Amino acid sequence: MKIIGITGGIGSGKSVVCAIFRTLGVPVYDADQEAKKLYDKYPELLEKIKTEVSDEVFDRNGKLDKKKMAEIVFSDTEKLKLLNSFVHPVVRKDFLKWSSLQSDQAYVLKEAAILFESGAYKDCDQIITVVSPVDLRIQRVRERDRKSRTDVEKIIENQWNDQERVKKSDFIITNDEQEMLIPQVLAIHDQLMKEYKRIQENKKD
Repeated sequence: MKIIGITGGIGSGKSVVCAIFRTLGVPVYDADQEAKKLYDKYPELLEKIKTEVSDEVFDRNGKLDKKKMAEIVFSDTEKLKLLNSFVHPVVRKDFLKWSSLQSDQAYVLKEAAILFESGAYKDCDQIITVVSPVDLRIQRVRERDRKSRTDVEKIIENQWNDQERVKKSDFIITNDEQEMLIPQVLAIHDQLMKEYKRIQENKKD
């Protein structure tokens, strides 16, 4: 089974692309969404955030305010790096556990916005990057999350740009609302399935 990483900046449309892969029967691990769930599973993460990032990200009931935390870390590069150093090893452990249960699949997808920045790409056999014009990405996020342009730009500044991602990727999907997504996904899926079948045939020989 191959592990295929799929990445792209905020607002690039990774989730839409992954939804298409899911309709093809491909298991997808959404690292960003799973990370949010892991805060509740691992109390030690919350303690590290409180003592080493900021105790201001907790409400009066002691519950983590993820919106407040995002505002703080995306305005402070060092705190963002610190938070990532806590979270990503836990996400990696959870992903490896999940992927071990998918061994009958030809490939699985690991979706992560900062796949390269976190070093998570090292666990992947190949990488797909979803690219999209920055202005379009900002527009999508502002409409989706009701964020200001400044807030979105802060997040983008803390992520690799498309040129950097493309250099390290095996497949590129363009999501600019001009090129159709489904044919691009199908082309990648067909190539990966052909490679899988070829490997299976070689094993028989």
